[in-house]
Amino acid sequence: MALAQPEDFIFKEATGNLGILGPMAYLSGNGPTMGGREKSIICTVSSKHMLYAWDVQEGTMIWSSPVQQPSITHLATLPQMHLAFTVDLEGTVKVWNCQDQDALATFPVSQACFSLEVCLTKDGPFLMVGNSEGDIYTLTVPELRGVSKVHAFKYTVDLLHCSPDKKWVFASGTHQNILPRVFFTECLLKPSEGKSPLSLSIPFSSCCRACWAPRRTSRITLMYRRGSSKKTGFTTFDLMTERTGGRTVIQVCVCLFHMKTAHQVATFLLPVHMESPIWMGASDGNMIVFESGPYLFLFTISGHQLQRFEDHQRTIGNLWADSLHVLTTSMDDSLHVYMWEEEGRYPYLKSCCHLEHIGSDLTPSCYVSKAICDNMSIVCVVSKNRESSILVMYSLHT
Repeated sequence: MALAQPEDFIFKEATGNLGILGPMAYLSGNGPTMGGREKSIICTVSSKHMLYAWDVQEGTMIWSSPVQQPSITHLATLPQMHLAFTVDLEGTVKVWNCQDQDALATFPVSQACFSLEVCLTKDGPFLMVGNSEGDIYTLTVPELRGVSKVHAFKYTVDLLHCSPDKKWVFASGTHQNILPRVFFTECLLKPSEGKSPLSLSIPFSSCCRACWAPRRTSRITLMYRRGSSKKTGFTTFDLMTERTGGRTVIQVCVCLFHMKTAHQVATFLLPVHMESPIWMGASDGNMIVFESGPYLFLFTISGHQLQRFEDHQRTIGNLWADSLHVLTTSMDDSLHVYMWEEEGRYPYLKSCCHLEHIGSDLTPSCYVSKAICDNMSIVCVVSKNRESSILVMYSLHT
């Protein structure tokens, strides 16, 4: 992918009455072998109240769920077990193998759900669901049997993120009165009767995004907005546990990097002239990447600008990042691929290639396009009208 150019990709386009495509995730891992060939399988949620599975290399739909009455709002996948998980407006959780017609199991949460996270631990796979009442449910996979229920907040649980080593679970809401919490995963998986799970509140409200550092498994960076002007800032924490008197205690070590004084710890604000970002990503724990208008920025966690990319003509509407890639899409349906590249002290971003959706319909998009990728393919959703999306699939020549 690092050396790929537009001509190295096979282009496929799925059109028709697909509905508006929402959340999507890879059902396959990086480079699985299926029938002797490497295949990328993607799941997409449709406004037609269905879940689709696609063969990216062939550009074809290989499975669809039955139409259900409530619309599907959230999607998560567990590629290691070839399973997809959905939550609908009525709070019903379902697990699918994307082969059989019906769901393998269901679990009624009863309240609306706003976050969904699957976690593969040493004790097996688990699913975590956050709802509008501030509760976090932990369920077994694939049976969806209840393991624990924790009341985390008075407001909606909007964010749930497991750390890369599965040791921690970050939970937060976007309400300005919520302080994010980090739970010790083992306490959610093996609850003690009459005892609250081990957790720590992070003293920063108004959190709107959070990202664990893939290469520093106990480091998390939060994006927050403060004040009447909603200025955007970032804060970074290191987490650790220690045994004290026979019990485990969570400690938080705040990275001191405020540009003016070390007393204002773990925070820096973006310059006033910068348009507030919506998305963010992280690499080694020392840098954050985010969009602002048509530009992509790379900053250190101390607030020092390392790079500014100008690969888009129009506003960047979506950013997706993992430990290897960063993808951006803009309002003109263009897509740019970056990769983390280690050079010197920091692994800088390398601009790789620019892909533009050139289909039969030249109408501007009415919804923000979005993209995700694995090591062999890139998938992008483009919506030219308010009735149906186009699924654009790029796969590398083999």
